[in-house]
Amino acid sequence: MTKTELIAAVAEKAGLTKKDADRVVAATFETIAQALANGDKVQISGFGIFDTKKREARTGLNPRTKETIQIPASTQPVFKAGKALKDVVSK
Repeated sequence: MTKTELIAAVAEKAGLTKKDADRVVAATFETIAQALANGDKVQISGFGIFDTKKREARTGLNPRTKETIQIPASTQPVFKAGKALKDVVSK
């Protein structure tokens, strides 16, 4: 499902125009991203948890040249599905 398809589905289920649904979806994504950027976790009951995970700096290998490279430390977004979501998907 693409973002456009998601917007259309939200509009239909919520009885909104596609323009209003687009604003709702965009605001939701923006709010989640901003919370993660601030170091907060977003827990949506019955759906899952959006959080961040710190990755330490490490030495890697360039697959083309076989040269070793330093990979800097970074913070990655992660998602853990909730039980209700897992139950729906596993049917």
